[in-house]
Amino acid sequence: MGVMMQTFYWDCPRVDGKEFQWWNYINREIPYLAKAGFTSLWLPPVHKAANLGGPSMGYDPYDFYDLGEFDQKGSVPTWFGTRSELSQLIESAHRHGLSVIADMVLNHNSGADAQEVNPITGHSRWTLFNPKSGKFPRNWESFHPSMYESWDEMTFGDMPDLSHRNPYVYAELLSLARWLIEEVGFDGFRYDFVKGYGANTITAIQEYRYMKNGAYHKPYGVAEYWDNAANTLNWVNAANFSNANPVDAFDFPLRELLKGLCDSYGFSLKNLVNGESILKAQPQSTVTFVENHDLRDEGRPITNDKLLAYSYILTHEGYPCVFWKDYFNYNLALRDTPNGIDALVGVHEKYAGGDISTLYLSDDLYIMQRGGYGNQPGLIYVLNNHGERWQGEWVNTRWTNASFQPVAWWSKNDLSRPVEQSTSSDGRGQFFAPPRGYAVYALK
Repeated sequence: MGVMMQTFYWDCPRVDGKEFQWWNYINREIPYLAKAGFTSLWLPPVHKAANLGGPSMGYDPYDFYDLGEFDQKGSVPTWFGTRSELSQLIESAHRHGLSVIADMVLNHNSGADAQEVNPITGHSRWTLFNPKSGKFPRNWESFHPSMYESWDEMTFGDMPDLSHRNPYVYAELLSLARWLIEEVGFDGFRYDFVKGYGANTITAIQEYRYMKNGAYHKPYGVAEYWDNAANTLNWVNAANFSNANPVDAFDFPLRELLKGLCDSYGFSLKNLVNGESILKAQPQSTVTFVENHDLRDEGRPITNDKLLAYSYILTHEGYPCVFWKDYFNYNLALRDTPNGIDALVGVHEKYAGGDISTLYLSDDLYIMQRGGYGNQPGLIYVLNNHGERWQGEWVNTRWTNASFQPVAWWSKNDLSRPVEQSTSSDGRGQFFAPPRGYAVYALK
């Protein structure tokens, strides 16, 4: 499936001193990300935002067709850069074999040009949009409540919500998706806040027969449905019921288990492996992740030993997503070492194929086998949650008379290279991980 990079975090242009230069910053890193094994880039919202309190991250859409070309909302470029710089980024990504995912904010708009009275409610709201691109102008009829629907699934930040049942709005959203794929060059979509509108919109965007480079193109899709696993899967299954191009969902329940692993003393690995998650229930529909831009408020970010969480998602099933701030700002990439995210991305791409088998599980030790598939021969993963000593166990693997070498490892207290291991004629072998750490073994 590959490995996704979320190429932003909240207020990243300001924090990194790259305001209006973020596209260029990403572009410079593309060759190195491709070399490490990443296969896709999830970009922040590319359209011109309302920018009511200064430059914003784009989750307050104003002009969907202004990618940094028109002088409106305080600048010509978006906070990330110009349309030309975005095009250069996408072209560079494609040259290096990376797909590019657009962040689709379809629930709400902000920054209207004037207020209007909604005759249904008699209340005045900011709903008149006349963007300089000249595309997708909106008035009160484009928003809730409209002549087409009175019930709004969920609102976001008191911004006016688009009425997707209005045929004009629905058609414009489909046209926007087509433009982003066929003209701008994106390969897929991340759907923001899908709780706010009907799943049929996502189904239609996923199902459309896009033309790209003279051939039909199926966009990749992943939805942000922030809820427990059962509710998330209900939404996923509704969106995919009559969908030949299924959409995935971010695994928020697994992420909370990973936070427990990293931040809670005495956390049981049994809860991590057997706890509720989309990965456990329906791995083919999950994008796993450790951190994202929304987990920034006090108490939400993981603050300890985050590489334990990355070792888990980059050895297991699902489509793993790495957070830019972890990789660059917190220096968890650890390039050219076996101890960081780069080594784990390499493990994912080279070895992590096939079904998962739990070979050993206790409160503080977990040993897992990927059986191999195609050109990925499989691996042995050991996670040790004991803080003071190396731990290992004898386990029964699928490989007989085989020799294994460590290909990635890390520990909070001991970065020593794990000893190479072997299995006997019955497939039995012993595998270890350092204290409060992990080790990944692959066939020599």
